[in-house]
Amino acid sequence: MSTAEETAGAEAQAWAEVTPDAARRLLVAAVEAFAERGYHATTTRDIAGRAGMSPAALYIHYKTKEELLHRISRIGHDKAIDILRTAADGDGSAAERLSDAVRSFVRWHAAQHTTARVVQYELDALGPDARAEIVALRRQTDAAVRGIIQDGVAAGEFDVPDVPGTTLAVLSLCIDVARWFNVNGPRTPDEVGALYADLVLRMVGAKP
Repeated sequence: MSTAEETAGAEAQAWAEVTPDAARRLLVAAVEAFAERGYHATTTRDIAGRAGMSPAALYIHYKTKEELLHRISRIGHDKAIDILRTAADGDGSAAERLSDAVRSFVRWHAAQHTTARVVQYELDALGPDARAEIVALRRQTDAAVRGIIQDGVAAGEFDVPDVPGTTLAVLSLCIDVARWFNVNGPRTPDEVGALYADLVLRMVGAKP
């Protein structure tokens, strides 16, 4: 399977929990439109047209364009938290858990780069209440990674003078993959994940 086929399949599976089918089609169309044009330049007519539906049909499932973005952001951030917490709560040393967290988080941002771009970079388009909710979820992703790094420092595995700053650097490195990943590039999502896991272990001064 090619990288393009792999990532297309991953994008398609990203919204399996959204029902009914019409609501899922609209959400997928919104992701594509927001990623291509940006939230503010996208209209509800654009989204409905991509989904092969009328603008009126969109309002049956989503009251506003912002509600669509909020649903996308919520599902995406819940998935990010699940990925990081699974790694953080796993067995093994802090180095092994940090490697697993970075590898999985980066792979998600590469394999679902279209979705991840919207999830990670359209936050400011949300209204105050929705934005506050997503910011709270982001704090949970920060806490998961910070906890692994703190464990590594406490166990003498890592040499990290500034844990909060390093946590921010690690998350920024992972998230930015969604911005530049190219399915026609030289590396698959798995390969990028492996590369970044090695880079992050070097960043935290992991002991061999």
